[in-house]
Amino acid sequence: MSLTNRYDFVLLFDVKDGNPNGDPDAGNLPRLDAETGHGLMTDVSLKRKVRNFVALIRAVDQAEGAPEPGTKRSEIYVREKAILNLQHQRAYSALKLDAPLDEGAAAEAEDTDAKKKPGKQKRKGSADDVEKARAWMCQNFYDVRTFGAVMGLGVNCGQVRGPVQLTFARSIDPIVTMEHSITRMAVATEAEAEKQQGDNRTMGRKHTVPYGLYAAHGFVSAFLGKQTGFGEDDLELLWQALENMFEHDRSAARGEMSTRGLYVFKHDSELGNAHAHELFKRIAAQKRVDVPRSFEDYEVAVNEEGMPAGVKLLRKVG
Repeated sequence: MSLTNRYDFVLLFDVKDGNPNGDPDAGNLPRLDAETGHGLMTDVSLKRKVRNFVALIRAVDQAEGAPEPGTKRSEIYVREKAILNLQHQRAYSALKLDAPLDEGAAAEAEDTDAKKKPGKQKRKGSADDVEKARAWMCQNFYDVRTFGAVMGLGVNCGQVRGPVQLTFARSIDPIVTMEHSITRMAVATEAEAEKQQGDNRTMGRKHTVPYGLYAAHGFVSAFLGKQTGFGEDDLELLWQALENMFEHDRSAARGEMSTRGLYVFKHDSELGNAHAHELFKRIAAQKRVDVPRSFEDYEVAVNEEGMPAGVKLLRKVG
């Protein structure tokens, strides 16, 4: 069932004694707004957690070929070590738009083309073929029909503008980043053991945030949903992922991360009945103590009075 409503939402989550999103340009320190000291977490990191959750709970049909008409699959397009051009080739092969290329042949063709025209890669498909391949990718990959994708490199499947968009998450208050020295008792090689002459301790660093409450904003467009095939079932899976994505993404580096609030504003129309920024102001978190160290140290105020006509607040969490 296709979407007939616009949605805007506020996601609240927190971190305790962990690094929610390390910055590779700053020695993997937690991301910070350099001017205000507020913590940041990129939209890319949040989308990664949604992708991981969907991949975890949905059995993926690995069979080649297009699914039955009217059905969708929830494979993940952007995943670790995925070769994207091979994913594109699956669309062409399934739709019988051209002779399939195996991995070796595809790599050789791209390498040959790159040598002929530096910086260029082999592209294929007429405009009609590209549109068919684009539709196949949307139908088979959850993250393509949800977040969109640029699939024009190499084997061309066009470009998809996703109906679901997320902002950077920003902490409610400035955060403090802590640096911890850690030691490793074991060594990796015999040469390293001989060099240390019996003292096998190797020093390292670990960075954490003692506590931080973060807020991110999101948007769901019914118009773009119709273009990608993103429907009500996909939307429910998105809410489920945002509620539970941290529960299945535990690690020592991330500490304790939890979704603390998911506030969804549902519009009666596809176009929308109010501006998103005005709705977001209705969710406000304020600390109760000078140095918060838990979610209980915050008070989240939800203003439901005078809600604009045609807008409903659905509390998924919180």
